[in-house]
Amino acid sequence: MTTLTADKNLRDIQEKVMNGERLSIEDGLYLYETPDLLSVAQMANMVNEKKNGDRVYFIENMYINPTNVCEASCAFCGFKRKPGEEGAYTMDEAELLDYVEKRWNDNIQEFHIVGGHNPDVPFDYYLNTIRALKKHYPQCTIKAYTGAEIEFFARTYGFTMKEVLEQLQEAGLDTLPGGGAEILTEEYRAKMSPEKASTFEWLEAHELAHGLGMKTHATMLYGGIESKEERLVHMDRLRKLQDKTDGFMVFIPLAMQPKSAGAGLERRTSAYDDLRTVAISRLMLDNFDHIKAYWINIGPQLTQMALTFGSSDIHGTLIEERISHSAGALTSQGITRKELIHMIKGANKKPVERDTFYNVIKEY
Repeated sequence: MTTLTADKNLRDIQEKVMNGERLSIEDGLYLYETPDLLSVAQMANMVNEKKNGDRVYFIENMYINPTNVCEASCAFCGFKRKPGEEGAYTMDEAELLDYVEKRWNDNIQEFHIVGGHNPDVPFDYYLNTIRALKKHYPQCTIKAYTGAEIEFFARTYGFTMKEVLEQLQEAGLDTLPGGGAEILTEEYRAKMSPEKASTFEWLEAHELAHGLGMKTHATMLYGGIESKEERLVHMDRLRKLQDKTDGFMVFIPLAMQPKSAGAGLERRTSAYDDLRTVAISRLMLDNFDHIKAYWINIGPQLTQMALTFGSSDIHGTLIEERISHSAGALTSQGITRKELIHMIKGANKKPVERDTFYNVIKEY
């Protein structure tokens, strides 16, 4: 990478990046503040190309939300319903299998399962959800229950988090999704998700999963009340756990969606913030192999741009995403394999279909 900036602070960061040195939170703050976004992109693109070349990954997956009943009252959520509230639902096994069968195709590699924190069902409900899917679709990876859900299960049903994970793993759980992290600072969580797992409980859930041999995912929900420093503290806490366990496969920055699809632009993250956050994630999280551009939240065209801002993954087909769309996402609820391939090729990158664990299924 050639140095293109006259900004000494940015040059110092560029030298760190070129020498493979870890960036500090102060470095990250400067990257958020500099008007030279293209130099930030150039650095992130260089780091990603060293790790992944021109390969961009995607997966054929299906989202399943077995229940939207939730004890928590997160300020950003439009998905949850209280017991008995209009629109509340909890799928039984027959409804779950019918839902999957109607949307199934033989290319699907993964079930991505996230739901409400529903205390009105026994823990066996959550175990049986996995067992039923494993029985009928043994070829599919089960990616289920966020770190926040793991803490909820332990607290509600009288187990330790390790005991919860062991029972889920025995039922067929393969990996945890990255949700429930939001912003990993207690100041943020006290205001935005006070009933959910604390920062350290979320991190502990993933550390325990890594200790049981699971590779997992990590997210960050940005664009709310958090400061730029809190975003970077969040990344640093993930980075430190990754140093310890090497258990995370990918980091997914998620742009917060307003509660209504009709919300104005001032309620949405900007394209500049989305692309800058992808790039800074790539630069800060030096021990993560992949940064994901989540097309559901930032849209297909900005996702294409993100592929030159440090991203090496654009997620998957989803079939029917509900959570972001219940909070005002403007994108379609699913996308085809053909469209994903077109999106990647349009950015002059090589599409690579993967399984959950980044094993290559096919290159296009």
